[in-house]
Amino acid sequence: MNLVNQLILSVIQLLPRSVVKQFAMRYIAGEKLDDAVRVVREINLKKMTGTIDVLGENITTREASQGAVRECEEVLHSIHRNHLDANLSIKLTQFGLKMDEEFCYSNVKRLLEIASGYNHFVRIDMEDSSTTSATLKLYERLRSDGFANMGVVIQANMRRSLEDVQRLIPMKANIRLCKGAYVEPESISFKNREEIRLSYLKLLRMLLEGKCYVGIATHDDFLIGSAYRYIQETNLRKSDYEFQMLHGVRIKLRDQIVAHGHRLRVYVPFGQYWYAYSIRRFKENPQIAWYVFQAIFSGS
Repeated sequence: MNLVNQLILSVIQLLPRSVVKQFAMRYIAGEKLDDAVRVVREINLKKMTGTIDVLGENITTREASQGAVRECEEVLHSIHRNHLDANLSIKLTQFGLKMDEEFCYSNVKRLLEIASGYNHFVRIDMEDSSTTSATLKLYERLRSDGFANMGVVIQANMRRSLEDVQRLIPMKANIRLCKGAYVEPESISFKNREEIRLSYLKLLRMLLEGKCYVGIATHDDFLIGSAYRYIQETNLRKSDYEFQMLHGVRIKLRDQIVAHGHRLRVYVPFGQYWYAYSIRRFKENPQIAWYVFQAIFSGS
């Protein structure tokens, strides 16, 4: 992040949360599940699918983790009750991953059992590098338990991702492939934009050639164009992949992707922890922070 972007982000973080909230809510459904349901209904009407995410991570008490499980249970019930074309996305540190891996496992298993009853899908999100190995270990354990209604995430900026993909291909894992949202040391992650792009495309080809279902999660025109070309060159079926984008980001582009006949899923976050999520997204994508900065100080 360059000096100007750092300055913009610092100014935004000094503003009252009530001010930031007005603009952050362009990228978040709201604070309540009803808000997420409303947004997903709108997305479904546009022939797009959704992923609902209850915001929050790095929970430090069992009581709070159990509360997060109950929230996610209600998401699954609500998807079914409202006949939404959507799935659930979860972060393992919500469920006690850093406190007790066995406790986390039992919490996630509970959600997968409920999802299985509804024939719903659950995506285990990827967090910072301190959780990568434990996340993949838990994913593999649950797959060995017979749960097929689940997927995981690979971050192209991580140097280890090549080996992780090679490990996941034999089980035909359902993978969301993204660039990576967390700031990591150069020793374990790529920093150069072109390096990350090359890593992304290499991993994408490996996964598709390995017959894995891939969520092509990016807003990068270059990566989307490259994915288009690969899909055409290999006559890939529309049922073998989907594009994925964040709620509120590049709306015209997502409409174009759907118009071209591709599946597209929109990631719809909601919840009381909207501020921490927003700041992390601003760090990941300084262009969004710049839009917010302009809107705040232009009075628009």
